[in-house]
Amino acid sequence: MKLRRKKKRNSTRALMGLEGFTDYGIRTVGGELAVFLVQPTNISVLSHANVEQKEKRLCTLLSLLPGMEFVCLDSCERFDDNRRFLKQRITEEENPAVRAVLEQESGFLESKQIEMATARQFLIIWRFTRGEMPGQVFQDANEIGRKIADNGFEVRLMEKDNIKRVLGLYFGTSMTGEAVEDVDGAKNFDFDGRSGT
Repeated sequence: MKLRRKKKRNSTRALMGLEGFTDYGIRTVGGELAVFLVQPTNISVLSHANVEQKEKRLCTLLSLLPGMEFVCLDSCERFDDNRRFLKQRITEEENPAVRAVLEQESGFLESKQIEMATARQFLIIWRFTRGEMPGQVFQDANEIGRKIADNGFEVRLMEKDNIKRVLGLYFGTSMTGEAVEDVDGAKNFDFDGRSGT
């Protein structure tokens, strides 16, 4: 009788190379990531000279910290795929009543997208090599944040809940940026032995 070897199934987190969260970012198989949230500046209201000054400061910052990585995200999920699907359905639909409902839905999605996706989030990621002591990483992350702020950018180190929210938007598990649970379905279960609400 042959014994079948059970394959070890990887979790989603393991497949993505994530090991967990720290006080200052994300621990990955390749090291730790410090995640900074940058407050955007509305350059449409700035003079040409002020925009040039911002550009020069960004160039200075890039020369000081050449390992920085930038991420730009919508503050909530985009509806582009849904809108394309509805447009296709409208052109294919023969029933006028159903077509009218699809057109209303398309209009609703468009207004919702304009309402929700006008704000962008700008992140700066800094990678630390594996094996650095947590205290040193925290100190270096604060120093990097100071250098970014010294060059005229309003920045703060993101905490676990904010990082989870951004990951939820990026991977499509959260549509509006609501809080993401540590354990899927945990809110529906009372770990003291009683069922949740």
